[in-house]
Amino acid sequence: MPPFAYEIGYLRAGVVNLEAFLLSDELYWPLNASAPNSQPPYPLLTLEGVFLSQARLEAMPLTLAQQAEWGQLLPELHLVRSRWRVAWEKKAARAFSSRLNMWRNFLEDYRHDADAHHDRYAYEVRLRVMLHLLQLEASPLPPALLEMLAGLDLVLEKWLAPSNFIWEPGLQPGFPETDFWYLYGHLPPRSAVVAGSA
Repeated sequence: MPPFAYEIGYLRAGVVNLEAFLLSDELYWPLNASAPNSQPPYPLLTLEGVFLSQARLEAMPLTLAQQAEWGQLLPELHLVRSRWRVAWEKKAARAFSSRLNMWRNFLEDYRHDADAHHDRYAYEVRLRVMLHLLQLEASPLPPALLEMLAGLDLVLEKWLAPSNFIWEPGLQPGFPETDFWYLYGHLPPRSAVVAGSA
């Protein structure tokens, strides 16, 4: 996972654009910001990206200076959220549907060819984390979407091989196993086993 400077930089750039983004019809918004040296470029601004960066920052062990920096930015996020609450919830609901399709597609790819896709799990599982975070903020979601997610979770539970927390250990306190069980396992490179369980 990216370090503090990367996450706080993404959120700082995101706050500047967040109001315009919320009031648009877009699910992805360009950021006029450069990532810290040696870090990958920032992704486009998304509401779920904001939620994920916030969750990571709240999970990280921070220095006093970092806590102060984060403490100054957080009220700005809360202000935009409260000012544009309806747009926030609607955008979260639309993002949930989009990310759910992406998560389903990854699991389908794995089901069809586990050996080619199992090693993508530690990265792609961020989609499942995003869905969890989006669900907390979205306006009421259609039952069909929640049923799809529940069905995908049942399938994943059958496939997942239990393991230790798969992201950086320092993030573990913010992602407890009771809520984020899918971060405590990996997908095995055994296509025959997966085919047999489908």
